[in-house]
Amino acid sequence: MACQPIVAPRPLQPLPSQALKDNMGATRRTLLLGAGATAAALCAGAIPALAAGEGRSRPGLIDSTCRVSAARLDAQVAKAYPLFNTPAILPAFDAQKNGARFDVDLHRIVTQTVVPETGERLKVSGLLAVPVGAKGDLPLLSWQHGTILSFDQVPSNLIRLNDPAYELTDAADSLETLFNVQRFAAQGYAVIAADYVGKGPFRNGRGEGYGVKGVSVRTCIDMLAAGETAMRSLGLRPSKLFLHGWSQGAINTQWLHQALRTQGRPIAATAAASPFNDLNEAWSFWTGNQTFALPQGMTSYPAIPNWIPLCLIVALGSYELQYRLTGLMQSAIRPQFHDMALAYWKTYNNDFDLTKPFPTGSDLLVPGFFDQATDDRNSAFLRHLAANRSSYWNYDAPIRFHYGLADEAIHPAMVYRALSAGGRLARGIPTAGASHRATFLAGLYGDAATLAGAENVPDWFRTFLK
Repeated sequence: MACQPIVAPRPLQPLPSQALKDNMGATRRTLLLGAGATAAALCAGAIPALAAGEGRSRPGLIDSTCRVSAARLDAQVAKAYPLFNTPAILPAFDAQKNGARFDVDLHRIVTQTVVPETGERLKVSGLLAVPVGAKGDLPLLSWQHGTILSFDQVPSNLIRLNDPAYELTDAADSLETLFNVQRFAAQGYAVIAADYVGKGPFRNGRGEGYGVKGVSVRTCIDMLAAGETAMRSLGLRPSKLFLHGWSQGAINTQWLHQALRTQGRPIAATAAASPFNDLNEAWSFWTGNQTFALPQGMTSYPAIPNWIPLCLIVALGSYELQYRLTGLMQSAIRPQFHDMALAYWKTYNNDFDLTKPFPTGSDLLVPGFFDQATDDRNSAFLRHLAANRSSYWNYDAPIRFHYGLADEAIHPAMVYRALSAGGRLARGIPTAGASHRATFLAGLYGDAATLAGAENVPDWFRTFLK
């Protein structure tokens, strides 16, 4: 049976200026985002999926499935790779060195989650990717994707590859998930990835939980459990657990690591790329309220991206929704940007009115936002940010923080709190010259020459399988 049809999302529309359009096109899936790139992937052939509606009340339902060949994965990674390797800090993609070993079955899984902040019970989706022909024990990777400025660019949308004519694009798909599938599922791992609340085919008009700890962790834990149930239905057993995330997915990964260890769940190793951890510090940096010294040996540092205000708007909407801070967006955002911000939070449509001013990170918020009590809702928001930081944790399982020394969204100083407090099992991996995208890419495909003497994430994880 073919995959159930999925409606393709509307591509993003131009932003208010050519510079902003160009920057958004290149980097809009960064920061709390994860970067995207133009790529394509075709399935080698479809394999049966459950009938629509069959068993949907059970956790771990596989409701759609398709198969992607190793050769196709490599070909599409080769197309996407240069767009992440910008500026180029890595050699070109080499399929002989880093190619897929197995064809991969992609399964969309469906389960339920409960939002801790509101008590809502919601239907959510995610991806399970496994090597074709595998049986018995498999190492398991939980992948936490970066945020996307749309409702539909989620991991489970990779099942669109069931259509031989479909090509993945930056405007519609989760291309960082493609890289993880090629580097892990196609090398012998099972990969599970949540689409997150407010994203994917079952969002039903609900907003997301952008940078909100409780709903993010609960969704990832419930999707991990559902994916493991689905694995068992396929004759597979999860063995050692690994975690990986990037940007917003990196803080989700830190939260997930901490929650699983609190529950006593063993974790073999964790990697987080572009991993901000103190949300108050991050907001101060993104709004120009805080600056950091130049990294050693650098004479300049990239400017904060001009798509930052869209990320801040989505975060404010998420905190207003989850914490019931009614009116937070109006109290936090300057009046001249109210209409634009409220419309964007509802639709993620960036076809903005060019006759009206467009906010920057530094002028989006009301004056004095970080200096005084501007509104009870604003004060509550800042307290929630502080409660959600992941900085001060003593890691008792190995974790690596990959950070770029030219990351336009995450300054290296934003990683140091977690490193200094993390204990002897926490290690920082600086990447010279790496942008936000290149930091992520180097973590997957780099080597000691680019990773300050360290091995890349797949090679490091492999040491725990011996």
